[in-house]
Amino acid sequence: MGWLSKIFKGSSHSITEGHSHRNYGEDPHCYAPSTSGDLRLEQENEDIDRAIALSLLEENQKGENVIDKESQVQEDEQLARAIQESLNLESPPRQGTAHTYQHFPVIQFPEGYRICAGCNNEIGHGRFLNCLDVFWHPECFCCHACHQPITDIEFSTSENRPYHKSCYREHYHPKCDVCKHFIPSNHGGLIEYRAHPFWVQKYCPSHEHDGTPRCCSCERMEPQDTAYVALDDGRKLCLECLDSAIMDTNECQPLYLDIQEFYESIHMKLEQQIPLLLVERQALNEARDGEKNGYYHMPETRGLCLSEEQTVTTILRRPRFGSGNQAMNIITEPYKLTRRCDVTAILILYGLPRLLTGTILAHEMMHGWMRLQGFRTLSPDVEEGICQVIAHWWLISQLKSNKKVTSTSSSSAAGTSKKGTGPKFDKKLGEFFKHQIETDASPVYGDGFRAGQHAVQKYGLGRTLDHIRMTGRFPY
Repeated sequence: MGWLSKIFKGSSHSITEGHSHRNYGEDPHCYAPSTSGDLRLEQENEDIDRAIALSLLEENQKGENVIDKESQVQEDEQLARAIQESLNLESPPRQGTAHTYQHFPVIQFPEGYRICAGCNNEIGHGRFLNCLDVFWHPECFCCHACHQPITDIEFSTSENRPYHKSCYREHYHPKCDVCKHFIPSNHGGLIEYRAHPFWVQKYCPSHEHDGTPRCCSCERMEPQDTAYVALDDGRKLCLECLDSAIMDTNECQPLYLDIQEFYESIHMKLEQQIPLLLVERQALNEARDGEKNGYYHMPETRGLCLSEEQTVTTILRRPRFGSGNQAMNIITEPYKLTRRCDVTAILILYGLPRLLTGTILAHEMMHGWMRLQGFRTLSPDVEEGICQVIAHWWLISQLKSNKKVTSTSSSSAAGTSKKGTGPKFDKKLGEFFKHQIETDASPVYGDGFRAGQHAVQKYGLGRTLDHIRMTGRFPY
């Protein structure tokens, strides 16, 4: 039998066979006496009985082993149920970009059952984290900014990447470009700030009311420790804009000649010389009030084309800048305007950069040209619109020019100006003035410019002006 052979092989006992003693007598087939054969048979029977007893003992032990294995299977099933219950645990709730995590108990998972999202290795024996719908070794769950492990209870995310809350604030919470502090949240818990549409400058809303100076030219609010020049009419001028600012009537004459040449290049030569004067804000406002007709850009007028006889105060010599960058020793004189034609003078606000002064001057010269050409009284959007078109043309010609813009600031101003300014900033400043014209939201200056620009692009400047002269409207 099969089990018998196994018993034999596995038994520690050996079954020995009896041996015959050969008789070297005459008969080679003669054996020992028969009694010796009976003894061998009896010994063999005893060995068989002993083997059967051993086999029965092993069978009994084998049955006990089967029972032990069934008990082990039951324990494994209980462990599997515990693991399944742990998998059904939900992650903690999230609020905004803030998250929480918890350590899971020490569990030995089957091979390949948990893979760390940080190192891509198997999570074996030990603690692990369940964050962002994946699993991590605690030391692999690191901040995307500083690359250090996140051990705090809460953390923040951006694009499904974890951050320390402090690192997230440093990288994503906007800072004020004026005070350099984090922009505070409003009463609703939202971050509210003001932003300049061109300079991409962010600042706290409070700076619009706390006396923070704003440049009257480029409209920027610079950091609180930045120096400004205070003009005597209350305006503030940043040092970059000061570099090319035109401060008196004599300084403006070369620019006036350049714009007259521009008008000649587009076949619109002014047949009469119109006086040009640079004035302070108060003098400009008084002259505006003395005009019977005209439409003025609010909130501040920076140029006028006058038709009435009156006396205005012009700036004869540029001011010096004393302590605290305060303008001082400005020299003015009265100038009586006499009416020799339909235009008595062009007034420009002093202290503005060359490109802004030239843009305003080109606009006002167009008013003068149309009056000298006998144009009828036009609606504000048509007259101001076509003047803005010409000013826009001149500005673009300057931006495309390869000539360097030379600074007209005096030595006293140059001592306070920032280094690194000049043609590069002047071009950026010119782009800003161009952006102002193109994005003006007012129905007169903004919509008028866009209607005039469309007409000129479609029909040309000459045909557009002829149509305005005959009909008082833009051609469509």
